[in-house]
Amino acid sequence: MRIGFIVNDVMTEEASFTTVRLACEAINHGHEAFVFGVGDVAYDPDEFIRARARTVSKKSYKSHVTFLRDLQGPKADRQRITVDELDVLMLRNVPSDDYIKRPWATNAAAEFGRVAMRHGVIVVNDPNGLAKASSKMYFQLFPEEVRPRTVITRDREEIKAFAQSEGTIVLKPLQGSGGAGVFLVRPEDVPNINQMIDAVSRDGFVIAQQYLPAAQEGDTRLFLMNGRPLRVKGKYAAFGRVRSGGDMRSNIHAGGKLAPAEIDHHALAIAETVRPKLVQDGMFLVGLDIVGDRLMEINVFSPGGLGSAQKFTKVNFTKYVIEALERKSHYMKAYGRNFDNVDMCTL
Repeated sequence: MRIGFIVNDVMTEEASFTTVRLACEAINHGHEAFVFGVGDVAYDPDEFIRARARTVSKKSYKSHVTFLRDLQGPKADRQRITVDELDVLMLRNVPSDDYIKRPWATNAAAEFGRVAMRHGVIVVNDPNGLAKASSKMYFQLFPEEVRPRTVITRDREEIKAFAQSEGTIVLKPLQGSGGAGVFLVRPEDVPNINQMIDAVSRDGFVIAQQYLPAAQEGDTRLFLMNGRPLRVKGKYAAFGRVRSGGDMRSNIHAGGKLAPAEIDHHALAIAETVRPKLVQDGMFLVGLDIVGDRLMEINVFSPGGLGSAQKFTKVNFTKYVIEALERKSHYMKAYGRNFDNVDMCTL
């Protein structure tokens, strides 16, 4: 199988990233794995998509650290590949990371991926589905029983009225990720709410969201594959994140700490509730961020943390993701269709 991974920039990838682990696992499975950045892709006059990609000459690696060192270093094999000849293309770039400094890159991967699909390339997650999820508004399309109450507006008075009715709310930008520009607004903070709104609305719409007290204990990221919780030998691909000090954000790069996850009936019920739409939109690998009995976020763009899940479960979940892609490729070649065998997510 020839599999491509498109990232923001190959040279900014880190050994702990899920994409690096997936590419390394693909090599260890005997596949050809190519990694390239959004800016490395081109549409040629012969109507094929090509990319300046990096791969490695070794056939197996004991460590994804060594793999990345070879991929980014002088030992890398650099080729201009035809993307349309790949069996699988994984869109593993994070558009919000390019939103400010490289706005041209935010939608490029999905657009080129959509063209590659014409020639039978399996593209995951589906670029047509990702187009619907280009902002956090996508979250509002899921059943309301799993979501916090929310207002999305640029009107200051509407946000103030929502804060008064809820008592405590969270403000965050409609665009962006990683906990940037997130504010907790308590009743005593209302006198300063104008400054918070100004800071969040500088780049667009404001999300004002019901605050969930359970967030004080952190959140849980649960991975879904083909719409089902990814579970291997009774262990879920999941991990917890606990807030650090007084910071309300539990994102790891916002100071949160990793912890084991306990997947209860609330998490499984949420996963089942969102499954139909995720499958309909072609979301192959997804990360659900869950607080108590509510869903806080759905990560469809390059969801990360499979290494964190492995840390606590001792299960190499990337192996099973690659094997699921092998099945997709097999069915495409055999039947001309990209079958999604969702039952294969429980192993």
